[in-house]
Amino acid sequence: MSGLRRQAGREESREESQEGDYERAGLDGHLAPGTSPALLLVDPARAYVDPECPLYAGVEPAVEAMKALLAGARRARIPVVVTRVRFRPDGGDGGVFFRKVPTLRVFAEGSPYGDFIAGLAPAEDELTVTKQYPSAFFGTSLAAYLTAHRIDTLLIGGLSTSGCVRATALDAMQHGFVPVVVEEAVGDRDPDVHAANLFDIRHKIGEVWPMERAMGYLVGAGERL
Repeated sequence: MSGLRRQAGREESREESQEGDYERAGLDGHLAPGTSPALLLVDPARAYVDPECPLYAGVEPAVEAMKALLAGARRARIPVVVTRVRFRPDGGDGGVFFRKVPTLRVFAEGSPYGDFIAGLAPAEDELTVTKQYPSAFFGTSLAAYLTAHRIDTLLIGGLSTSGCVRATALDAMQHGFVPVVVEEAVGDRDPDVHAANLFDIRHKIGEVWPMERAMGYLVGAGERL
């Protein structure tokens, strides 16, 4: 037991040192969210929750949080965007990405693994963005859609943290939208990779909020409408 306490103490000390180093480097800025948000759910695909799929990631808790976040966004009546990955049967429209990650074949046309997770499919009046690359912005009309709807802030949930969520948050920032990643509503197959990417997003890209804060923000957004 004493060994576990020592290990926990070392890990806590390392985290404090890491935070301090980033603060000294000036990587501790914050972005204030705007008054016109949208919710963006990145790739809530069956592939990540079906144990029969090679991309199964054990992210069921994040999926439940995404459902709660989606319900909150709908109550607040803010725009909702949900992305999905779809490739031609030969993967030819996936280019280098498809060659680098051959398992992406599970998202080829006709595969059930590319279907939305039950409870996370967009409604008829919500936008579906079909993509072939990690970022929801790359090769899509998402930025134009958000600009046309005067969106200034994106609440982001989805899968996976180190891949499409991070790429989307980065591009959101680069397009001028404040990215707010909701911590409980994103997931990855490895908790350390998940945590490291949230750390980088928080310090270099956007904001990382707990679910409670995100839901409070949605309530405020709904009251402004």
